[in-house]
Amino acid sequence: MLKAIKGRGHLIVLLLGLATLLLSLLSLSMGSTRIPVMEVVQTILGQNNESSGLVILEFRLPRIVAALLIGAAMAVSGVLLQGVIRNPLAAPDLLGVTGGASVAVVAFMTLSAGVYSIHFVPFIAIAGAFCAAAVNYVLAWKRGVSPLRLVLIGIGISTAMGALTTFLLINGPAYMASQVLNWLTGSIYGTNWKNVAALSPWVAAGLSVAYLYAKELDVLTLGEEIASGLGIRLQFNRLLLLAISVALSGAAVGVAGTISFIGLLAPHMARKLVGNSHRVLLPAAALLGAVILLLADLAGRMLFQPMDIPAGVFTAGIGAPFFMYLLYKSSR
Repeated sequence: MLKAIKGRGHLIVLLLGLATLLLSLLSLSMGSTRIPVMEVVQTILGQNNESSGLVILEFRLPRIVAALLIGAAMAVSGVLLQGVIRNPLAAPDLLGVTGGASVAVVAFMTLSAGVYSIHFVPFIAIAGAFCAAAVNYVLAWKRGVSPLRLVLIGIGISTAMGALTTFLLINGPAYMASQVLNWLTGSIYGTNWKNVAALSPWVAAGLSVAYLYAKELDVLTLGEEIASGLGIRLQFNRLLLLAISVALSGAAVGVAGTISFIGLLAPHMARKLVGNSHRVLLPAAALLGAVILLLADLAGRMLFQPMDIPAGVFTAGIGAPFFMYLLYKSSR
């Protein structure tokens, strides 16, 4: 029975991978200039020398790759938080992690007056995310860290970070306001290969380490007493997995801004499809997070042309009602 469940989970992951590939090709072909899918494939394979190659390879492809990386990073970050904290409502944007990253990046953007290297932004965002997470962890410590205290303190930190971000925005240079506001809404508009190069090492390392610790994460979800009884180094593994979650969400925020609720939506959808084994849950959630962000970005590009609506508007529009549903379900 267990083998059948695992086999079904791997099949679903494979199907999700194919769906992600097909959606990526569709996104590459759609836009203000429609390009046939076969021409897109030929261009990627280097068999097309037409002018459409510039549009595909330099404008659309880096945006699609960035969406895949950011969606996967936010989704896996949410899986790790929900597993460690053992709370289905846990997500990076609800625990102050993305808030800390946002404050750090907005401060960096305003204080540097817009003159900065794109490669510094993920470092700045991750540093801010770690500061917020460290404050949360220290305040939640009482002979160990209680998952409930992490959640409650995280909500307070998230609110405080939002207020600090607004303060920095108001007091920063007026000409930076539009750029900062566009970034804060969560947008991958204008991303290029430099953004992808800055983001991809963090995502690759974070996803790899998270997968290596999938077994420990399975044990942590059983509770503190059982995990300790099975010989798991409880606080070490919890701290390590939280650090991976913070690094993933911080790097994603550094490039795309505060794209909310993917870390909440994708893990729940993945559990419905593949169950609770993190060996299968992690890749399934990563693919679902990538698909969600791809769809949100595609909707932003196509529904209100010629305007390009930030993807964060659509993820928030879907995620907020879903969060209310989870709250209602939990209260029942």
